[in-house]
Amino acid sequence: MPTKSSDKSHRPAAAERGLVLASTSRYRRMLLERLALPFDAVAPDADETPLSGEAPAATAFRLAAAKARSVAKACPRSLIIGSDQVADCQGQSIGKPGNHENAVAQLHALSGQTVVFHTGLALLDAATGACQTALVDVRSTFCHLTTEEIESYLRRERPYDCAGSVRSDALGIALFERIESDDPTALIGLPLIQLVRMLRAAGVTVLAPPP
Repeated sequence: MPTKSSDKSHRPAAAERGLVLASTSRYRRMLLERLALPFDAVAPDADETPLSGEAPAATAFRLAAAKARSVAKACPRSLIIGSDQVADCQGQSIGKPGNHENAVAQLHALSGQTVVFHTGLALLDAATGACQTALVDVRSTFCHLTTEEIESYLRRERPYDCAGSVRSDALGIALFERIESDDPTALIGLPLIQLVRMLRAAGVTVLAPPP
């Protein structure tokens, strides 16, 4: 079942066409709420397993569109947002740890390393089949982390559903020595600057005055 978000009285243009976030991520939902547009959140049905020999960036780019297309049949008149993020350390994909033990191992391995967070973004017009796509990268250099720092961070944030064990919207920002990006929201999982461009191209002006 879709999850209702925001007040549909705010932006009639989006409400008439229907704006859908193809994601179950609470982080992406919270980010999209920043735009004050009415939207529904629908769980995508896409196999997130990387293809054989597929580079991390290619996986994120492909899955963003796949997630959007997977809900198009259920939302045939909607603008559908798909997004996927893959952390890349020297060409190797870094996934979600799932539990504390894996997160500890991840952060020890990433300590002092530079990781590129590739975030794929797609905006599908289900009515026409037109799909805008983009890849937004964030280059992030981890601090040299002690065991005590890693344990303290994990106990406080429990970021086991985050790629690379990084919850950058909260205390995870302290893991980094340096972050390089044109869109800081991309690190959290939904590049809002790029999304606003796509919405504008699709006829939805985020900053339009309310009726």
